[in-house]
Amino acid sequence: MQNTPTTTLGYALFATRWLQAPLYFGLVAAQGVYVYKFFKELWTLILMCVSGHATETYVMLAVLKLVDVVMIANLLIMVIVGGYETFVSRIGLQGHRDQPEWLSHVNSNVLKVKLATAIVGISSVHLLQMFVDVHHTSHHSLLWGTVIHMAFIASAAILAYMSGPMAAQSDRGHTDRPHTDHAQAGHPQAVLPRPGQDTPAITLPSPRQPEPGPVPEPDADAEARIRAAGFPARKQLEDFDQQHPRGFDRETVARLGKADFVAARRNVVFVGPTGTGKTHLAVALGVRACQAGHRVLFATAADWAARLSEARAAGRLDAELAALDEHPLLIVDEIGYTPFDAATAGLFFRLVAHRYERGSLIVTSDRPLGRWDEVFGASAPAMADRLAHHAEVVRLEGDSYRTRRATAAWTD
Repeated sequence: MQNTPTTTLGYALFATRWLQAPLYFGLVAAQGVYVYKFFKELWTLILMCVSGHATETYVMLAVLKLVDVVMIANLLIMVIVGGYETFVSRIGLQGHRDQPEWLSHVNSNVLKVKLATAIVGISSVHLLQMFVDVHHTSHHSLLWGTVIHMAFIASAAILAYMSGPMAAQSDRGHTDRPHTDHAQAGHPQAVLPRPGQDTPAITLPSPRQPEPGPVPEPDADAEARIRAAGFPARKQLEDFDQQHPRGFDRETVARLGKADFVAARRNVVFVGPTGTGKTHLAVALGVRACQAGHRVLFATAADWAARLSEARAAGRLDAELAALDEHPLLIVDEIGYTPFDAATAGLFFRLVAHRYERGSLIVTSDRPLGRWDEVFGASAPAMADRLAHHAEVVRLEGDSYRTRRATAAWTD
C-alpha cells in the first residue's frame, strides 16, 4: 500500500503541470501576431500588383513569405494543441469532426518528429527565398543557408530513426501487461493462439492499463456483449502478426483500437487479399468495442444477405433495420467472395444508407471500393460513397497467412 504523504507529494508535483498552461496561451497570442503579419504582407502584395510595381521576382518572394508565415503558424498549432494534450491535460476531442488525424495518437516521440519535419519545411522555404533572390544574396549567406538546411534534414532523419525503436519499446511495455492481467482476472478466453497456431501473434499498442492494485473482477457485461456479438472466434489486436502483411498502417489500427470511432459513428473498411488478417482485425476491433460498452453484431456478407432477405420477405425490413440501431457497431465480413443479384444488392444499400451517420460499420473485402460494382452492380457507387464518407480505409497487402503456414509445414 502506498504511503499517504508520498502519494500527496506525487499528486502535488503532478499538479504543477498546469504551470505550463499560460505558456500555451502565450503561443496562442503569438499565433494572432502571425495572422496580423500574414494579412499585412498580403495587403502589400495586392497593392503592389494593382499599382503595376510588382515584378515576377517580387511576387515570388512575397508568396514565399506568406507560405513561410502559414508554415510557422502550423508549427505553432502543432505545439499548442499537441503539447497541451501531451504534457498538460487531455482536450477531449474524441468524436469531433474536426479532430486532427495526428492528435489521437500523439505522444512525445510523434510530436518531436512532426516538429522536426515542420522545421525542415520552413528551412526549405527560407532557402528557396535566398535562391530566388540570388542576385541580392551573398555567396557566404547561400553557403551557410544550405549547410544549416542540411543540418536540419540530418537532425530530422536521426530523430525519426531513433523514434522508431523508442516507440517499439513503448509498445512492448504497454502490451506485456495485458496478457498477465487477463490471466490473473480469469478471462475464459484470454489465452489466444500463439505463433505456429492458426492465428498470428505480435503486439499492437493496447489501451492504457490500470496501476497495480487489487485484481478487478472480469467485466461480466462486456463478456456478455462479446458472446452476443456472434464472433466466429475471439481475437485481440495484441495477437495480430504485424510482420505478415507487406503493407499495413499500424498507427491507424492502433488508433482504431481505442474504439472512439464507434461513438463518432465512423466506419472502418479493411481491404486486402484472402488470408491477410482482415477478419482478425475486424473481430479484434469488435471485441474492443464490446469492452468499451458498445453492443456489436458480427456476420458474413452472405449471412447478412440471408437475414435481410428474410426480413423483406416477411414484410418487416424497416423494423429489422430499426432494430439493428440498438447495435452501435455492425461487422460485415467477406464482401466480394460472392456476387449478389440486384435485389440483394439493394438490401445492402438499404443497410448502408440506414446506418449512414447513425451507426458504425466495419467491412472486410478482398477488393477496393472502386471495384464493388463487381459484387453489387449498379448500386455499388452510391453504397461506397456513403460508406467511405466517414471511414478509415485500411489496406493490407501480402500473401495468405494460412497458405504460407501450409507451405512451411509441407516443406518441413
